[in-house]
Amino acid sequence: MENAQVLTVFDAITDFLGAAPTLEEIAAYRLPDEFQQRAHALLDLNRRGSLSPTEQTELEEFRQADHLLTLIKGKARLKLKGQA
Repeated sequence: MENAQVLTVFDAITDFLGAAPTLEEIAAYRLPDEFQQRAHALLDLNRRGSLSPTEQTELEEFRQADHLLTLIKGKARLKLKGQA
């Protein structure tokens, strides 16, 4: 069975979490390169003040995803620290 194409940053995150990663894998998780590159491109457009409304929405989704990942990864690291 082939993996379905990832469409959004939240698809990438939920696909990762749905695969039941270990705490170590969660703590080390990084978005796939194509999402990191897109986020950097949106940030660059934002700095230049040339984001379209659609791109503004997409950038906000990246900000929300980053916040969510920060929380999840932080909790995973705390649990790992408690296991040591």
